[in-house]
Amino acid sequence: MLELQGVHTHYGLSHVLQGVTLRVNAGEVVGLFGRNGVGKTTVMKTIAGWVAPSAGQLQFDGQSIGGAASEVICRRGIGFVPEDRRIFPGLTVEENLVLGFMQTPGISRSERRRKLEHLYTQFPRLGERRTQMGTTLSGGEQQMLAMARVLAGQPRLLLIDEPTEGLAPMIVEEIFKLIDGLRRDGVPILLVEQNLHRALDLVDRFYALERGTVVLEGRGDQADDRAALVRQLSV
Repeated sequence: MLELQGVHTHYGLSHVLQGVTLRVNAGEVVGLFGRNGVGKTTVMKTIAGWVAPSAGQLQFDGQSIGGAASEVICRRGIGFVPEDRRIFPGLTVEENLVLGFMQTPGISRSERRRKLEHLYTQFPRLGERRTQMGTTLSGGEQQMLAMARVLAGQPRLLLIDEPTEGLAPMIVEEIFKLIDGLRRDGVPILLVEQNLHRALDLVDRFYALERGTVVLEGRGDQADDRAALVRQLSV
């Protein structure tokens, strides 16, 4: 569904991505691993249209998205859950979720209500707090809200950046269960996650980044590939 070929991205004079090549196939969960500062978040932002690539090809479902506006990429079916969650202040949980329906214009009020109730089934904590201000939720609940808001737009591909960073172990496990549920539903996911061993149990394939380029590719269910990844990240 998603393919990057030789993608370069700059922040001013800083050359962050230096020829990244990767793919996400239909129904796959693909991990993107690496130490801090190697370009993982920049890959996600480049795919989502938050940052424009300076060279290379990005294709989604056979169509070029390189350099397209973020709202265009979103409407084509790529949902991005950023590391900082970006919960809208002054809005309740439900009002934050309703904004997610902007990705699917023309949805009827009854269909929107049906989809909201389905999201509350997936994320029971949010159902209990639907009238609470989104920014007053705990960190883990805000992460759930960020994920649910993107899912409201029924994305065909999901980008999730560091979903468990700074969360309590109990909440970390809950987030991983949610991602596993999406995997079982067949939602393709590109996942950036520092909890390496837990993430490897979820992913079909993975890539490791170093200095803005892919240095290793492997499968999550292959012991040799997992060991190679641990060695790469320990260098």
